[in-house]
Amino acid sequence: MNTEAVTAYRSPMGWIRLEASELGLRQVEFVDAVPADADPATSHPILRQGLAALRAYFDKQPVPKVPLDVEGTTFQKSVWETLLEIPFGKSWSYKDLAVALGDAKKVRAVGLANGKNPIAILVPCHRVIGTDGSLTGYAGGLDKKQALLKHEGIRTLESLAATQMNLF
Repeated sequence: MNTEAVTAYRSPMGWIRLEASELGLRQVEFVDAVPADADPATSHPILRQGLAALRAYFDKQPVPKVPLDVEGTTFQKSVWETLLEIPFGKSWSYKDLAVALGDAKKVRAVGLANGKNPIAILVPCHRVIGTDGSLTGYAGGLDKKQALLKHEGIRTLESLAATQMNLF
């Protein structure tokens, strides 16, 4: 893996580590604390673009595209590229994602590839939920997934149940 630089961003949901090569972002992930290898005053152009994109996301502004330099199989990369088609404030099911890729029978393979997405938030795997509207796995933790969906105004089965419980 050809990594040039690392920085961190303090989001409303905690620290996010960004890693980049000279070609693009390699990883964006939630972390518990500022990583030891993070350069807080980064001048790396890709990391600066990644930071700007995260700020835009959390400010509910249009998120600029950032070059990516991710490692994965051809299929995984096709899944991650298709995730970019899911607009802010919308969710797809795993079946929707499989259909968008041309084969509704690949739901499990799509789910596995979605779970290996190395670019949290900016490649919005968090917008993929169960067909019934339920939360499903998320590498950053289901609490982060729920918070990201809530930030975007996406209702899930769990958020609807919580709302109904608050009525009593």
